[in-house]
Amino acid sequence: MGSVKDYFSSLGTGVASLLKGMSVTGKEFRTPKITERYPENRETVHVPQRFRACLELVYDAEGRHKCIACGTCERACPNGTIKLDIDTIETWDGKKKKHLAGYNYDLGSCTFCQLCATNCPTNALTFSNDFEQAVFTRDKLVKQLKYRPDIPEPEPSEEEKKRILAEREAKLAAAKAAAEAKKAAAAAAPAKDASPTNAVQQPKADEAPKQDPLAKALAAAAGDPEKLAKIKAAMAAKAAREAAKGNK
Repeated sequence: MGSVKDYFSSLGTGVASLLKGMSVTGKEFRTPKITERYPENRETVHVPQRFRACLELVYDAEGRHKCIACGTCERACPNGTIKLDIDTIETWDGKKKKHLAGYNYDLGSCTFCQLCATNCPTNALTFSNDFEQAVFTRDKLVKQLKYRPDIPEPEPSEEEKKRILAEREAKLAAAKAAAEAKKAAAAAAPAKDASPTNAVQQPKADEAPKQDPLAKALAAAAGDPEKLAKIKAAMAAKAAREAAKGNK
């Protein structure tokens, strides 16, 4: 008797479950269709801007990119997707500068983590939302992101070159003067410590009017190596500026 009761009980449970499932199915029959008609709607399909599809090198309106060939993106990539070809060029003032010769990007091994674009110091990289990247061969997934020829940087005018070189010479002279002052102060330190009174000889009051302001400043800073270095650096910078004015 109990088995018959269990049979009809399970039968009722099954019918109730069937009716519940049919109600869900009936609702889905009346739900509007949201299936994308791709590729027929390729021109109108909406792809979110945050979708990461392929890494790109950002070019401006003039065809220049911001990459400085520092290699940060290559080091930040967790699986070796990026390989940079870097060489060295010489600028108009004789300096050596890194140059981006090629930017190889393997889309097939990219995890789209965006560490390369996030760590780029010049914001030279971005991810496009072009999701149509399917190809028939693996080799076509390796892309060359630097696909435009280099545009040479405009050289400064002759006046700007003179000004830049004069400022550089002034900085070098100031650094040299500071180094010499520091060296002289270090050499004079033992003699100063050996003095019993450890006092600095000051110029006499009757001799002060006879000295020019620069000599006064040097005499006043005789016991302060740091202040003496600053004064000499200022003297060197002033001389460099006067020389630059004379060249113009």
